[in-house]
Amino acid sequence: MNNLALAGKKIAVLIESDFYENEIHYYQHRFPEEGVELHFLTRLWGQSSITFTGHEYKAPLQVNESFEGMSDEELRSFAAVIVPSGMVADRLRYTEDVSKTPPATTFLARAFAQPGILKGIICHGLWLTAPDTSLVKGRRLTCHNNLLGDAKAYGAEYVDADMVDDGDLITARTGGHCHLLARQIIERLRAA
Repeated sequence: MNNLALAGKKIAVLIESDFYENEIHYYQHRFPEEGVELHFLTRLWGQSSITFTGHEYKAPLQVNESFEGMSDEELRSFAAVIVPSGMVADRLRYTEDVSKTPPATTFLARAFAQPGILKGIICHGLWLTAPDTSLVKGRRLTCHNNLLGDAKAYGAEYVDADMVDDGDLITARTGGHCHLLARQIIERLRAA
């Protein structure tokens, strides 16, 4: 098998502090094995880079790319956008102006508006859709058991499975299932 089968493909992972290190480290190795260009995107708050820390081991991750101000053309250059587990989504859904949708949710909505981009949401990543529940309303998905009520409140169709593929939306139950999410994204991109 050609281990660079997906050369030229780009995947974005939204990131903030309190990420689940095992999941992020898995992505850092697994996607490049396929030739994927992996990008970690965040809000840089006017800085050139930010170093975030993981939840379990406080491992550092320096990020220097922002989703804010990204053009539609650049967004369409990504084959997939992943919202990881941990407290990343909770931190990313912060907004200074409570009358406005958080910038990270707005970015995710823009990705959802592009059916050619796979959206991967794992575990507590579902929280990033809370400010715009239309993103998952009526969609088949799985999430952490603690978010079952959230999924139902968002109008999603919860499926009791470790991984669910619903068209351009691929979800996984916990950070420990990141291999299932990554494998499904890779298989879908190979088939495209």
